[in-house]
Amino acid sequence: MEFILASNNKKKLREMEQILSREGCTVISMGDAGIESAPEETGATFEENAWIKAKAAMEASGKPCIADDSGIAVDALDGAPGVRSARYCEGTDLDRVMFLLKNMEDKQDRTARFVSAVACAFPDGTSIVVRGECEGQLLRELRGEGGFGYDPIFYVPEEGCTFSEMAQERKNVISHRARAMEAFVRELRKKREG
Repeated sequence: MEFILASNNKKKLREMEQILSREGCTVISMGDAGIESAPEETGATFEENAWIKAKAAMEASGKPCIADDSGIAVDALDGAPGVRSARYCEGTDLDRVMFLLKNMEDKQDRTARFVSAVACAFPDGTSIVVRGECEGQLLRELRGEGGFGYDPIFYVPEEGCTFSEMAQERKNVISHRARAMEAFVRELRKKREG
């Protein structure tokens, strides 16, 4: 089965490809599918935003479309940046990381979680919407060269490293997106069997 990923994020596409290839599925980007525009993410939750993107891409292509909406939720900031993680401030990933660290300067509680909601819209009108989370802590400085987004400051105590320091293979097992995709694969298998 081929899915269109309602994103042109190459790193997200690579993660999705690695996970879904184990199910014999292929994933192509919106751009490769000829879909030029993405809808505005107006949802109040990760699930709503993932569904908005998946549904719009499916309607544009007529093919099964999968979307992820993910971000970091920080307890000391009442869950912020949350669904606004990619739009937390203008600029680059590094600008957003530094802005988050600035907002956390006086906070002792460093607990946070990465959240991923994955939605899939099928042309037959059915859908799958799932969620995955990974608990961790925010460091006060960046560590590691891998990953993207908030990965350099997201420390996973059980692993003893940040997402940026973690091998991609391991991240693909324990990350919020990996957990959401694991739940997605379970639901996809049920759909195929049903």
